[in-house]
Amino acid sequence: MALLVGFRPFARKQSGTAKYVSYRANLEKQELKLYWKDEQGRLLRSLGRLENWLSDNGRHLEFAMNGGMFKAGNVPVGLFIQEQRVVAPLDTATGAGNFYLMPNGVFYTTIDNKAAICRTAALPNTRKIRFATQSGPLLLIDGRIHPAFNAASKNLNIRNGVGILPDGSVLLVMSKSKVGLHEFATYFQKQGCRNALYLDGFVSRTYLPAKGWVQADGDFGVIIGVTVR
Repeated sequence: MALLVGFRPFARKQSGTAKYVSYRANLEKQELKLYWKDEQGRLLRSLGRLENWLSDNGRHLEFAMNGGMFKAGNVPVGLFIQEQRVVAPLDTATGAGNFYLMPNGVFYTTIDNKAAICRTAALPNTRKIRFATQSGPLLLIDGRIHPAFNAASKNLNIRNGVGILPDGSVLLVMSKSKVGLHEFATYFQKQGCRNALYLDGFVSRTYLPAKGWVQADGDFGVIIGVTVR
């Protein structure tokens, strides 16, 4: 459920035959942040703009992908916390679309560099949360695939999501081809994740030059970016 304004076709640079492009972020060694606007309040919008902006500020972007759903004006749908400031409030309403396929959830990092995924209803006090993005549905819930998913579903799409690995690192994944939600959740499960969250669908883009995968376009709300500490 991306409410996309100004969508443009994209070009991809592909390496290998794997079905997914994935990246593991260790928050003790790498800095994972959620980006939306630059210091002048201008929307970043694309992975290429984020890379250029970080480079201009002396930072090297290792990985980036779109970080949640958005509506007109590239405004985040649901909770968005940036540097401990609540930019957009938690959405506890009901509705149509993937975001509201309950249970949905929140991916967040804390001020002591821990990462977690929880059900929306179980979000802890936000005082110690540094970054957070809300989306839906949850792909994995305590190791189990979301009960609404059907392995035989014909609803296929490019998809991206985030999971937490047993060692506490963050697994960020995008499919290179169209997949169903059940198959996508199964990938996270096989990697050892107990909790994982769907981020978005056909608009998804990933920037990972180390694996020969560079998608610098897009027109997003929140973007997840990883740099070296």
